[in-house]
Amino acid sequence: MSGRRPGSPQTREAILDAGLRAFTESGYAGTTIRAVARAAGVDPALVMHFFGSKDGLFEAAIRGGGIPLRSLSDAADGDVEGLGRRVVARYVSLWEDPETGARLHAVMSSVAASPAAADLFKEFVRSEVIQPLVKRLDVGSPETRAILAGSHLMGVAFARYVVRIEPLVSLSPEELISCVAPAVQRYLTGDLPI
Repeated sequence: MSGRRPGSPQTREAILDAGLRAFTESGYAGTTIRAVARAAGVDPALVMHFFGSKDGLFEAAIRGGGIPLRSLSDAADGDVEGLGRRVVARYVSLWEDPETGARLHAVMSSVAASPAAADLFKEFVRSEVIQPLVKRLDVGSPETRAILAGSHLMGVAFARYVVRIEPLVSLSPEELISCVAPAVQRYLTGDLPI
């Protein structure tokens, strides 16, 4: 016996954990099925059995809670007047957390480098972030508004956490939230020429 794990649910989770670590540490382009299999102590064929491809593994890592953007939709609960601030505060807290921030950084880098990763991420954001916000908005063009808010947040995150542009990096999280929340609130509920 080679000492490799059989195809159990625990094996699937071990592969998923190894894949998430690999995407976080090496990005999408730098992650290989062989390296994930080696880290999980399984044969590469078992990775393919559970996930079908690297794209399937990446999608499972995003959807399986490894990328906690889903929690942004929880910020939709509460009064509409405070929606922008709640969404921005939740988003900034995810980036500021060492574990989730590293994962988000890896995803942001991966989607910039790989069209396949970008397609998977777009679908995830649309279903897990945009649609819950759309359901909460009682204004015209809710999907466009939610996408505008999301693109603003992604731009801020890219500038602050990935490229690290000053003076954005030096702002405290609370200062950042206070600066960005009014713009996001306007996208979500304010007057727009659409």
